[in-house]
Amino acid sequence: MGNYLTVNMEENFKKNQEFIQSINKIKMERQIQLQYQLQERQMALQIAKSRDTCLWLTAFSVTAVAGLFTGYNSFRRTKRAYLLMPLIPLTYVTLYYWDMAYGNKVHRIRMEAEHIMTHEAESLEWPCGLPTPSSIDLGRLDVEEKKKIHPPLL
Repeated sequence: MGNYLTVNMEENFKKNQEFIQSINKIKMERQIQLQYQLQERQMALQIAKSRDTCLWLTAFSVTAVAGLFTGYNSFRRTKRAYLLMPLIPLTYVTLYYWDMAYGNKVHRIRMEAEHIMTHEAESLEWPCGLPTPSSIDLGRLDVEEKKKIHPPLL
């Protein structure tokens, strides 16, 4: 009778262990999916921000160019090239933001990041390596000790 009870307990333990492993797998997959969706949303926000900046910068550029060309008559009279110099950086900045907002700059950045991750992985390593549970606990204890030494003033 005792033998049947231990066999039954071992079977229950194995079933319970398999159940816990499946729950942990589902939990990890959900965390990965959550992180991926958050990253997608952040990227969409960056692109929207870039498009908004592009719109405002283009409006500013058009206004500045119109102002510079109305002053072009004075340029033709005086032949001073510095009156048209603001067009150069303004054009580059406007084209940069246009490429970021509507071009394929995001794709080129992603390709460069993939190249770095595959061929230059050593530059992505964290200083002092990955945090360990012991280093995290050590930091937590250090913060608690600092709170004891220097309590917050209320």
